Amino acid sequence: MNKWFIDQKETQTLSGASVKWFDHQFFEIKFEGKKYHGELLADQSELGQLTIRINHRTFQVKKGHPLDDLIAAMGLDKPKLRKLKEMQAPMPGRVTAIHVKVGQEVQPGDALLSLEAMKMENVLKAEGIGVVSAIQIQEGDVVDKGGLLISFE
Repeated sequence: MNKWFIDQKETQTLSGASVKWFDHQFFEIKFEGKKYHGELLADQSELGQLTIRINHRTFQVKKGHPLDDLIAAMGLDKPKLRKLKEMQAPMPGRVTAIHVKVGQEVQPGDALLSLEAMKMENVLKAEGIGVVSAIQIQEGDVVDKGGLLISFE
C-alpha cells in the first residue's frame, strides 16, 4: 500500500479521483463530482516531494517509500549541520550592528551582524551552528574583504 504525506501528515488515499494536466504547471482534479483547480509551485522529484496549490491553499505532498523507515532509523534523514569556526567579511564595508554576544549559541539563519557596503545594509547570517567565542570587531569598524569578524567554539 502506498503512503502519502500531505504537510508531513500521513494521509489516507482515496480512489475515484482523476487529474487532468493542462501544461507542466496547471492541473484540475475531479473528485466526487467537484472540480478543484491546481498549480504545481515546486517540483522536488528527486526528494519525492511536490509543493502544490489547490483552490488557493498550498500543500507539501510526498509519496512514502519502503526505505523511508530504514533511512530514518539510521539517522540519515537529518540534514547535516556545518560547525562554524569563524566568519570572515564577504565584502569590504562598515559594521553597523552586531546581533550576537560572546557565549551565544547560533543556529543556521540567525543574524550575526549588519555590514554596510556600497550604501546597502547587508545582514550576515549564520550558515551553520556554533557558539560565539570572540567578536573581533566593533560597531562602526571598517573591514576589508576576508577580514575576521567573529570566531566560534
